[in-house]
Amino acid sequence: MAGYWLLKTEPDEYSFDQLVADRRTVWDGVANNLALQYLRKMKKGDRVLIYHTGKERAIIGIAEAISGPYADPEANDEKRVVINIKPVQKLPYAVSLADIKGNKTFNDFELVKFSRLSVMPVKDLYWGTILRMGGL
Repeated sequence: MAGYWLLKTEPDEYSFDQLVADRRTVWDGVANNLALQYLRKMKKGDRVLIYHTGKERAIIGIAEAISGPYADPEANDEKRVVINIKPVQKLPYAVSLADIKGNKTFNDFELVKFSRLSVMPVKDLYWGTILRMGGL
């Protein structure tokens, strides 16, 4: 069974639209210890919500992990890992952080509790609710 995750990106640096144009990417640059622990748990086939930070603060689209984690070839640190992802689809409606915070379903969601964490698991309940909020 596939796992569900959320990855954050600054859209000025790498947006969901850029992922669509590239068709796949190496997801790198994760340095936080907890975020790295979560990244190490991701598996090929897991589904990923792409969240734009900064001014947007919204979940924009869905991607899929097309590899498991592996050592970051660009880092001189054995703790750093990366994964490969590909786009699945853009959400018809972006799901804003304000919408998530306004829904009691998400009170324990790490996106609400640990706003600076760049990689986090997404419970099945949250996944389904976010997809419905996003028009799927």
